[in-house]
Amino acid sequence: VAPTTPVCEVPSSAMTGTVVELSCKETEGSPPSEYQWYKNGVPLLEKTGTGSAKAANITYTMNKKSGTLLFNTVTKNDTGEYFCEASNGIGLSQKCSVKRMQV
Repeated sequence: VAPTTPVCEVPSSAMTGTVVELSCKETEGSPPSEYQWYKNGVPLLEKTGTGSAKAANITYTMNKKSGTLLFNTVTKNDTGEYFCEASNGIGLSQKCSVKRMQV
């Protein structure tokens, strides 16, 4: 079953230095969807524990299975427009509407 449009929860504002979690969920897809977060239209990298994530100054953890995007400490650099995409290899992938987060 192809995924339906996921529901994204993105806070409209966040205080610098706080923990912020963005969530994305879709319940119709079978097999279960994987989720990809985008910021300003650019796909976010998954932190894999390699040196490249540190070099890219990644301050978040993205879980493709659960759809969460967790910032341990948000900075002004994390301000932007976020959306997520659900896909399970069947039918078209589905995106939620873009939401702006101001830090």
